[in-house]
Amino acid sequence: MNEKVTCFIPFGTKEETEITINELIKSDLTAAIYVVGGDAELDAEGVTVLTSETLSHGKTIHAIAEKTDSEYVFIYTKTSALTLGQLALDRFMKVAKDTNSGLVYSNYRAIKDGVVENCPVIDYQEGSLRDDFNFGSVLFYDAKVLKEAVKDVDTSFRHAGLYELRLAMAARSEFMRIPEILYTEEELDTRKSGEKIFDYVDPKNRAVQIEMEIACTEHLKRIGAFLAPKFDNVAFDEGNFKVEASVVIPVRDRVKTIEDAIKSVLAQKANVDFNLIVVDNYSTDGTTEIIQKYAAVDNRIIHIIPERKDLGIGGCWNEAVAHESCGKFAIQLDSDDLYAMKPLCRKL
Repeated sequence: MNEKVTCFIPFGTKEETEITINELIKSDLTAAIYVVGGDAELDAEGVTVLTSETLSHGKTIHAIAEKTDSEYVFIYTKTSALTLGQLALDRFMKVAKDTNSGLVYSNYRAIKDGVVENCPVIDYQEGSLRDDFNFGSVLFYDAKVLKEAVKDVDTSFRHAGLYELRLAMAARSEFMRIPEILYTEEELDTRKSGEKIFDYVDPKNRAVQIEMEIACTEHLKRIGAFLAPKFDNVAFDEGNFKVEASVVIPVRDRVKTIEDAIKSVLAQKANVDFNLIVVDNYSTDGTTEIIQKYAAVDNRIIHIIPERKDLGIGGCWNEAVAHESCGKFAIQLDSDDLYAMKPLCRKL
């Protein structure tokens, strides 16, 4: 293999795709360009349509590995036009080479409704499994590691191929974030983050989520981190609990959302006694006062401020379930979520 880059981009519109192609052609490092998921004729020499499958398909990931004959692989995950910064490919390659990283990614700019915004990304956390971790839309891989990692990618996956590749890469190499803006893209989904956050539970995305869970489970098995779902029988009639069920809300500085979260719990109709335990992790924005207001008029609300000041969500959860007022069953509600207005408990 040579010190060049094989590029793979998804087909958008003919115009958008050709803009991205022309950006890649400008660099002497570009060895070949493959278009994924489209069969339209493109006005560019040396560009090949790789497959009609999507970029996230397992077959596509295997095809990428097979077609790569260079030291590095460039994958652009969006269909909108991409503009690369000056010597962006050179910068990706230098960082990948100097750090010996399997995957390199960077900050970027996004054009949203005609407005350009800087979009910084964060360092990858070792062991992170979330499938929506934001690497940006440009992924720069070490081809040698990719060709090894692709062995773990299931060709039957229609949606989780790229995610499974990322997990397999993470098991074999380090990831490196470049804290520089190296490209600009047009943001097609201009909804607010609060509107996007629940896409993963949208019924139309169920098939996607199931595949993601399968890919994650198989990854955990491969690295020896899978815990089989084996549980001891629970004696539900043991113990002396003040209520049957508790809703737990860990919270810190959520003044804009905590009131609605509390109200959504109190509005539930249940055929068992339940309470609400709010673990207030030293809020300073008025969240504490809102909790106190509701706790003063409804004895179902247990307001806890932990002694420790270094607790995260897990630590706050532990405070709640260890509290004497916690019920036999406990369920967590995030401080920016709401319960639908339907029975909380039907039959326990």
